[in-house]
Amino acid sequence: MTRRDLRWKAGGLALTATACALCGAVDGSPLMIIVFPLALLGLPLMIHGKRVGQMVRAERRGHSHTIDVVHAARMRRRGH
Repeated sequence: MTRRDLRWKAGGLALTATACALCGAVDGSPLMIIVFPLALLGLPLMIHGKRVGQMVRAERRGHSHTIDVVHAARMRRRGH
C-alpha cells in the first residue's frame, strides 16, 4: 500500500470518525441530517482509498462509459 493510498484511507477514517462524533454530540438535533451523510462519504474512502478519487475523475471526464462503447462496437462487428 502506497503512502498516497494510506492518506486517502486515513482521510476517510477521519471524516467518518469526526462525523460520527458530531452526530453523537448533537443527538436529536436537526444538524444530524447534515452531518450523517459525511460519515457515509468517508466509508468508501476508508475501504477503497485512492481508487475513489480515480473513479470520480474518470466519471467527470466521461471515461466511465468506455467499457460500454467498446462492448457495443464488438457486438456490432459480430453482427449481434
